[in-house]
Amino acid sequence: MDPIDEAGWAVLDGAQAIVFGAPTYMGSASTAFHRFAESTSMRFMRQTWRDKLAAGFTNSGDKAGDKASTLGYFQTLAAQHGMTWVNLALKSGWNTARGTENDLNRLGFHEGAAAQSLLGSRPDDVNAADLATAEHLGRRVAEHALIFAAGRAALAPVS
Repeated sequence: MDPIDEAGWAVLDGAQAIVFGAPTYMGSASTAFHRFAESTSMRFMRQTWRDKLAAGFTNSGDKAGDKASTLGYFQTLAAQHGMTWVNLALKSGWNTARGTENDLNRLGFHEGAAAQSLLGSRPDDVNAADLATAEHLGRRVAEHALIFAAGRAALAPVS
């Protein structure tokens, strides 16, 4: 992952929501994501991202694959920045006799979107239900961003 330039930081600083994403590797987010997280330290000190929305997604080769550790790491990073976490708000899928691998949230993670890709597979081979779960999370973050923006506008002092 290339370092973020000033224009990229300006986009993140101006966004109403930031969705963290990284593969889960060896029980946590990838090294590239950890470098990114460490590069946010000045934003942490200034609380630049305070009251922004945050969410997260991850992927690993195993169905469980320690993805909860990665999503928890994202939640902690968001909390340190004073951000508000948006979860999936989905029940677990594929956990009943009538369930299938095509259910939303088929892997049963609630903190964020989790996907599973077989080792050695191509990026296009991600399970369609996992992609649909991630799309659900994206829509949910966008909806909450609209709600937060309307709330901020309603609370703004009248000139």
